[in-house]
Amino acid sequence: MTQTLYIQMFSIHGLLRGQNLELGYDADTGGQIKYVVELCRTLAKHPMVGKVDLFTRLISDKAFSSDYEKEVEQVSDRFRIVRIQCGGRKYIRKELLWPHLDEFVDKTIKFIQQEKDVPHIVHGHYPDAGYVAMELSQFFGVPFVYTGHSLGRSKKARLLGEGMSEREMERMLKINHRIDTEETILKYTDLVITSTTQEIEGQYGQYRNRTLSTYRVIPPGIGIDKFYPHTHDTFESVEDKEEALFAKSSLKQELNRFFQHPDKPMILALCRPDKRKNIEGLVRSFGKDTELQAMANLAVFAGIRKDISDMEDNEREVLTRMLLLMDKYNLYGKMAIPKKHDFEHEVPELYRIAASLNGVFINPALTEPFGLTLLEAQACGLPIVATRDGGPQDIMANCSGGILIDPKDDTAIAQALKKIIVDRDLWNQYSKNGIINTRKHYTWESHAATYMDTINRLYEDNEKSSLAVRTPKHSIGHRLSSLDHMIITDIDNTLLGGEPADVRKLVRLLDTHRDRIGFGVATGRNLDSAVAVLKKHKIPDPDIIISDVGIQINYGKDLHHDKGWETHISKGWKPEPMRQRLEDIPFITPQKDANQAPYKLSYYMEPGKDRLPKIHHVLTKNRFLYTLIYSHERYLDILPFRASKGKAIRYLSYKWEIPLHHFMVCGDSGNDEEMIKGDPKAVIVGNYSCELSHLRPGRTIYFANAPYAAGILEGLSHYDFIETAQR
Repeated sequence: MTQTLYIQMFSIHGLLRGQNLELGYDADTGGQIKYVVELCRTLAKHPMVGKVDLFTRLISDKAFSSDYEKEVEQVSDRFRIVRIQCGGRKYIRKELLWPHLDEFVDKTIKFIQQEKDVPHIVHGHYPDAGYVAMELSQFFGVPFVYTGHSLGRSKKARLLGEGMSEREMERMLKINHRIDTEETILKYTDLVITSTTQEIEGQYGQYRNRTLSTYRVIPPGIGIDKFYPHTHDTFESVEDKEEALFAKSSLKQELNRFFQHPDKPMILALCRPDKRKNIEGLVRSFGKDTELQAMANLAVFAGIRKDISDMEDNEREVLTRMLLLMDKYNLYGKMAIPKKHDFEHEVPELYRIAASLNGVFINPALTEPFGLTLLEAQACGLPIVATRDGGPQDIMANCSGGILIDPKDDTAIAQALKKIIVDRDLWNQYSKNGIINTRKHYTWESHAATYMDTINRLYEDNEKSSLAVRTPKHSIGHRLSSLDHMIITDIDNTLLGGEPADVRKLVRLLDTHRDRIGFGVATGRNLDSAVAVLKKHKIPDPDIIISDVGIQINYGKDLHHDKGWETHISKGWKPEPMRQRLEDIPFITPQKDANQAPYKLSYYMEPGKDRLPKIHHVLTKNRFLYTLIYSHERYLDILPFRASKGKAIRYLSYKWEIPLHHFMVCGDSGNDEEMIKGDPKAVIVGNYSCELSHLRPGRTIYFANAPYAAGILEGLSHYDFIETAQR
């Protein structure tokens, strides 16, 4: 490729910042956080990359560092972390983020508009961010890359095996929604990046849409500048050396508080307090084997904690069981359970301390998609004992730095640990293998090189590449990003209804200036009806269709659905109670079901004194939030409080960074009134209905003499709209 790429990465949940990662704080702040930060940091150094932005959720919460409320964090010259607010500003766990993802999409689009820079690639990590990247990919017509990190079907099967009911899973984890989202992602992604072949076969293989995706195994790397062997020191500066010495001293002091004999070999475990990590099995195997206790100490760094009683149920249960087992087997003086650790500086020293004591690192997880800590430990020269599930199989095949075990076999765990600790020649061989082979197979530089080679292929001709881009080259997102003026018109009795020659003249004029001026319609018709009538009259596909009096927004020829608008208007909408309260009003008649929509109640009503006030009275006394629109002296529509043609236009102005005074809106009836009032330049065509007669001409309201499309043309001339747009 001749150009450098702008890559947008998405990792939404958890605590994410450029330095001093709080890994293990909770279940959402684990290996994925480190993975995406290191990946972005390394990609930003690649010559084919111009810029990398990592999008995550903005958190402004007194319980957390102020780092997480910085809207933009400049990590390096070409790498930024961009924080988008959604679902409020407080920290919430990932399972509660699902309803707010469309808000994240909208605000990311707004950010892209502000930056005037559309990405070349979007890459989502985990299904929440995968959903966001998928929506942006379809909107801007750019390739969509996905990394799952863990998968819902595997998690569901495991939890069912542990006795959790599907109902409980759905209540706590929204597991079925997650799985449905993953299926959709697999349908639309251009490339799935995995860490192991087992991930493709054993995990993605469970999905219906598994064959619709292209997969590439690219193992993650480690920062070998930090995870260097215990036998020598490598410092870039005096400050780094002082930091490392301080970290080592602090750790030894902390460990010595627990150990009666601190010079024994140390068995080290480092993981989140999650049932899958099998901390209970490790402590039990150590507690039952007095011979192992005699020859080694056990140190379990199970995340970061302040007060166990304040933690989530899963984490609290895991830590409580760990403490109970420690007490049951009387492991005081033999087992350390520190409450916190600094990942940036202390964890590398922790591996080296264990290696200098001829210890062993253990990952006894019941299921392990990859196992990054296994690489870190081996890079420091610390032999490993690891579960034979998932990623560790590939790691062991490449590195030969330890022993794989059945994590459910307590005896096997203890035997493997003793074998390495007792046999010094074996320990040395595993240590040497780990140091050499992690540098051979698992560096971030090699990961980034393979990643960029794969991404490059996404741009090759479809016939030459199996990784063909499925998204269009000319997307509605690119078009809307290039516009700064927009004409929105009603269809019936405004755009249509007059002389066909006037419509043709208007269409030619808009086509001539389409590079600067967008074209949209706002109608009371439903979407299908609007599309049909426009095609019948040979009106080109609008850039925007606002339909059903403002409850739905669609874009372009493909009618891309604006889900963010739907999420926005749904707040406080209670259609069934409203319908019940309105049943007793004799002068309104429900329209046929075919005319109803999820966010609209539609009735027929003839004009009459005090009829509208009575409807308002019924709805307000029951404290409903609503918008009421009466048009053509017949049609009564009740919408969500946040919905209407006018509010939809204000939403579009916000989302696409087009100032309201750069909109020209055209209408003829009561359901156009709200979009006519305010900052947009409004044109009321000459054939307007009496519902608009109370409005008065002004700076932003023009009453055309000509009717229908001729009135729109007259309005364009009145405002010098085209000339203004070309300046």
